Amino acid sequence: MKHVVSVSLGSSARNASSEAVIMGEEFKIERIGADGDEKRFAELIARYDGNIDAFGLGGTDRYICTGTRRYTLRDGDRLARLAKKTPVADGSGVKNTLERRTVEYLQKEGVVDFSGSKVLMVCAVDRFGMAQALNKVAGEIIFGDLMFILGVPMPLKSYKTLTKIADLLIPVVRLLPTSVLYPTGKSQNESKPKFVKYYDWADIVCGDFLLIRKTLPPDLSGKTIVTNTVTSADKDVLRERGLKRLVTTTPEYNGRRYGTNVFEAVMLTLMGKTQEEASPEDYMNLLEKMNWTPAVTEF
Repeated sequence: MKHVVSVSLGSSARNASSEAVIMGEEFKIERIGADGDEKRFAELIARYDGNIDAFGLGGTDRYICTGTRRYTLRDGDRLARLAKKTPVADGSGVKNTLERRTVEYLQKEGVVDFSGSKVLMVCAVDRFGMAQALNKVAGEIIFGDLMFILGVPMPLKSYKTLTKIADLLIPVVRLLPTSVLYPTGKSQNESKPKFVKYYDWADIVCGDFLLIRKTLPPDLSGKTIVTNTVTSADKDVLRERGLKRLVTTTPEYNGRRYGTNVFEAVMLTLMGKTQEEASPEDYMNLLEKMNWTPAVTEF
């Protein structure tokens, strides 16, 4: 049996374990949160290193991109390098391919009409494939990177502006601790409405679910969210707030949709490659063989 473990800086309350047959291979898939404790994170890596097929790097990114530039986040890279034997996936390969294809598929099949909608993308630089696809088709779009990551109430209304500002700020921002940039530990369980006027403006909200959940407004009536890493409890919250439609990009295993890092670890195991060896074409070809499509839930 293949074994994939996502070790996350996030909350252990979101832990999960599943078994599934994927492309004829039996898999055990686990997500283990270290509750923001880097010592605990390192202990988990040491326990599994060399004994499993692939790690997922959760609760942080190793790489973020703008246009054709890729930046390495210091904290994420340091944590990934704790694994000496087992390949590590941070999810960026899946974000560049599967999430790009998600937008294209939804528009082409008429499931979601981005072209006639107002779209809020909470953070583009960590999901550059989706951002680039949305930039091509969205009627109106706001990129919320400055708001949702740095807390600066400044919406970015064009991809060109986003890339210019990102290329100026990321060389400095990439040196900041993960806890400054992203919800880790118990903060993943906290939620307080913020930037509500931009949620109210949008017909469609896209991006990382933990960033969305952290700032979720009380009323989501008539809206669509395109995201992943959604638990059954998260679905209940969204239903209670009136969400119309939920689109999740990664597959469900035993009732749980894991993060992109987990699915990337699965895909790399099936390919027999490391993240550095796998090309966008490798991901796309495997998605075709898997007959992958995003999941759509109408509330």
